[in-house]
Amino acid sequence: MFSRFKKPESDPATTALRPVTSSGPTAPVGASVHKPVAVTTRPNPTAAIARTPAEAIASDKEKKKKEKMAELKVELHKRLLDNLNLSALEKATEASLKQEIASITAEALDEMSVALNAQDRQVLHQELYDEVMGLGPLEALLKDDTVNDILVNGPKRIFVERAGKLSLTDITFKDERHLLRIIDKIVSAVGRRVDESNPYCDARLADGSRFNCMVPPVAVDGSLVSIRKFKKEKLGIADLVRFGAFTEEMAAYLQAAVATRLNVIVSGGTGSGKTTTLNALSSFIDGSERILTIEDTAELQLQQIHVGRMESRPANVEGKGAVTQRDCLRNALRMRPDRIIVGETRGEEVIDMLQAMNTGHDGSMTTIHANSSRDAVSRLENMIAMSGIEMPIKAMRSQISSAVNLIVQASRLQDGSRRMVSITEVTGMEGEVISMQEIFRYERLGLEANGKIIGRFNATGIRSAYSERFKQWGYDLPSSIYEPIV
Repeated sequence: MFSRFKKPESDPATTALRPVTSSGPTAPVGASVHKPVAVTTRPNPTAAIARTPAEAIASDKEKKKKEKMAELKVELHKRLLDNLNLSALEKATEASLKQEIASITAEALDEMSVALNAQDRQVLHQELYDEVMGLGPLEALLKDDTVNDILVNGPKRIFVERAGKLSLTDITFKDERHLLRIIDKIVSAVGRRVDESNPYCDARLADGSRFNCMVPPVAVDGSLVSIRKFKKEKLGIADLVRFGAFTEEMAAYLQAAVATRLNVIVSGGTGSGKTTTLNALSSFIDGSERILTIEDTAELQLQQIHVGRMESRPANVEGKGAVTQRDCLRNALRMRPDRIIVGETRGEEVIDMLQAMNTGHDGSMTTIHANSSRDAVSRLENMIAMSGIEMPIKAMRSQISSAVNLIVQASRLQDGSRRMVSITEVTGMEGEVISMQEIFRYERLGLEANGKIIGRFNATGIRSAYSERFKQWGYDLPSSIYEPIV
């Protein structure tokens, strides 16, 4: 039995299964859970604001059942690790491994005198499989396509974001040690570690999802984890128009801007859809151009053939071997790119990015964190100052105005929807001030009873300063797209 995955007999860990150690009696799980309980209901004057006795008993039973199942799962997981030949699991199929887990679990349950119904056994087998091969309790959320973000605030509080709204799930870890074990499993897979001396880490899961964690003592109430799920489906411009992120007129304008090689910055707050917007805009790039992408965590999904992807690397345990975005950007300039796309500009690499935009790499794009188009320019100035280069403010602004042509402002509104709230052109300098003109904006008109925002996209009436450039490249946009709705 278990011949394919069982450890060799010479391994001391293959001795007889350990007896269950527990401070209390090992009553059969499920024996008290599934037995019907007769409840005598009495009139309750506070029924409208309090649970009935039947609801309270059912809730307590469900809570005790979950606790017993969690304890049982921990013990069975230990036994699986003792009896499975982990080196052979890499070549095992999912079906054969699940069958093996079911066999080992059945033998262990018989030895422990634990009775479970078929449904509970099936759930237990799946959870044990996720513990051995996946990320434990998080595995079900990673497989749920409706979940965009997974946020863990300690072992007992796991939140998810669906359609822009956060909600608390009923999924939990057994304890802090269980959560730390899953964190260690993730970071060790990419050659990193987290502990008291290095209490935080950025990583990328096998499916491309972005992972960040902080552990005690920095995380006070238990380890903090955030996972930004990687979308397998690439959202194009047509999808974003259908979802209401912007209009067809704005899409036509953006197509002309990207195709005619304007330098574009996508600005917005966290979770506003900057990377999604950048992905969609990249679809307008001609397939014959050579594109190099530089990111901290590779998320961009460009559809072109000639794409070179680069990813920065943090320092190792000894504090050596770090490769920054600036290092990648400097090397990218020597690799004959037509366009350079930086996933997010957040530090000293901004000066190299602006120089690339100014020296023959027209059509380059990046994202930055900012709350408005004007704020995006201020952020660029601050990042140049952070790079350690002393430059007069006028020269700094002149560099920005000549490098950046277009700022696309994305925002996540209070109802969870994501909108392209502004498209602004940078037209040059007026004295020591960068001159800008807004072409399209999102206007909020009101609020529905359910909290949904009522609004519309509208042109400002200002004709694009790049209209002549568009026409020369074969994108003669009709003047009607610049006419505002009154």
